Amino acid sequence: MNIHEKYMKRCLELAQLGAGNVSPNPMVGCVIVHNEQITGEGFHEKYGQAHAEVNAINSVKNKDLLKESTLYVSLEPCAHYGLTPPCADLIVANKIPLVVIGTVDTFAKVAGKGIEIMKKAGIVVQVGVLEKECREQNKRFFTFHEKKRPFIILKWAETTDGFIDFDRSKNEFGEPTWITGKKALVRVHQMRAVEDAILVGTNTALKDNPSLTVRHCAGRNPVRLVIDNHLRLSKNLHLFDGSTKTIVFNSVKNEESENIEFVKIEFDKRMIPQILKALYQKNIQSLIVEGGKQLLESFIDAKLWDEAFRFVGNKQFLKGINAPKISGTIIHSEEFDSDQLSVFQNNA
Repeated sequence: MNIHEKYMKRCLELAQLGAGNVSPNPMVGCVIVHNEQITGEGFHEKYGQAHAEVNAINSVKNKDLLKESTLYVSLEPCAHYGLTPPCADLIVANKIPLVVIGTVDTFAKVAGKGIEIMKKAGIVVQVGVLEKECREQNKRFFTFHEKKRPFIILKWAETTDGFIDFDRSKNEFGEPTWITGKKALVRVHQMRAVEDAILVGTNTALKDNPSLTVRHCAGRNPVRLVIDNHLRLSKNLHLFDGSTKTIVFNSVKNEESENIEFVKIEFDKRMIPQILKALYQKNIQSLIVEGGKQLLESFIDAKLWDEAFRFVGNKQFLKGINAPKISGTIIHSEEFDSDQLSVFQNNA
């Protein structure tokens, strides 16, 4: 690992501290180095607040040293006025002579413009240090801006014999069929806490009456999404308790009141692209699709997914509703007592 990679790795560590708090902005970390000593650090802590470069520069006690320092940042400094002023202008104003960047920001309002501003001011700019790692950290952000849709995560739990549920009668509706244990449940809630939205279909809402909130770890609730073509779901379901934002995709109306929004789509046309377009327009950068089987398979068949989280619990149902079948590369695995998690990446 060379000296630039060493400090960029620290930028990545800092950036990760913003997970779950900065969307729809990216996670960014920044380190300022003078004579091989870190003199300032910062990260983007919360959406709407100061960017990583601002926090790092502000943390440097002796500002005179900035004229002899190197600034490392995991993502290209912004070049536009948003909720905060351009970071590229701040770097120029402080006459920092060398800037090392992990990866270019492909967001249209930046996309090389920050680099151009700094180069025109005489700053030496180096780009592409740990670029793969920097893009991976902000895969949600890059997918959103490059593919014009949220980063899509499929999630389900299945038994060792390949079922996600048993055949239930209506008097057995009202609570999820638990396949995995408490530790796996905590892991699921940790997932929810860092993603923007979570989607279920009508049948899952009817059968499981899920809350789709974060209750077993610290973090914010995702926006809850449910498909309800004819608006037949009971308003007594947890999804409609008003505790967090809920969007209902339906064929009847567009309406918004308090924490519930109805978005009308055309069910005689391809449903998923319409939902993804609406989420893109609402600046929702990541989506968990939590079920049920029909909804999960519709995303799989359309090849509209980026990662899939398959939990396998140490249970057998012998018969019931078959789990989805998925092909992809397993990029990560975890164990929780007798439960297992495999994370697949879409290779399509």
